[in-house]
Amino acid sequence: MENITTMDLSPIWVSLKTATAATLLTFFLGVSIAYWMVGYQGRGKSIIDGLLVVPLVLPPTVIGFGLLMLLGKHGPVGKVLSHLGYSIIFSWPATVIAAVVVAFPLMYQTARGAFEQIEPSIINAAYTLGVSKRKVFWRIIVPLAWPGIVAGIILSFARALGEFGATLMLAGNIPGRTQTIPIAIYFANAAGETEKALIWVVIVLTISLTSVFGLNYWRSYQSYRR
Repeated sequence: MENITTMDLSPIWVSLKTATAATLLTFFLGVSIAYWMVGYQGRGKSIIDGLLVVPLVLPPTVIGFGLLMLLGKHGPVGKVLSHLGYSIIFSWPATVIAAVVVAFPLMYQTARGAFEQIEPSIINAAYTLGVSKRKVFWRIIVPLAWPGIVAGIILSFARALGEFGATLMLAGNIPGRTQTIPIAIYFANAAGETEKALIWVVIVLTISLTSVFGLNYWRSYQSYRR
């Protein structure tokens, strides 16, 4: 029987660190882009929206391949980084980038839905009173949309925590650096270490369920306040 005390527990730290960093990035990117898209009335709005959410429906291997083409040593971004003496591939930042790409659509869609439910008359009244756009956004719009934004944060964290395919292709399997829990499960099972893989499954399931319970509690709390 596999003993958890003898296992290398670094995938837990790598996964939590990656998911937390990715969630912070998706929060700022998702909220800002969602707010911009709500007010955008120019050409190609549906095309832009489709491009922003397409990672949600693409296979992770396709996302990983696209990131490799972009960030690899022969890719446009990879060449620039190479000239600067830096490489993203097979590094911890690569795990964050992969997690951000797959988690971003959840944050974006949830935040956009929350913004679209705000009554425009409230915002217009604030502008009429001379409140600046920055204050209206942070003191009126964000607080009103906060329940939806928090739901997006929790869903993004859970999605980033469970990312596997794109992470494996872009960051590889380096213990202590890029080996997340899903990757540890895959390689433990491939090596015939079923009990070890099962332990990792229980750990990631516990973390994910905690996130989901947190989301449900938040929704119940907001319903009670209303």
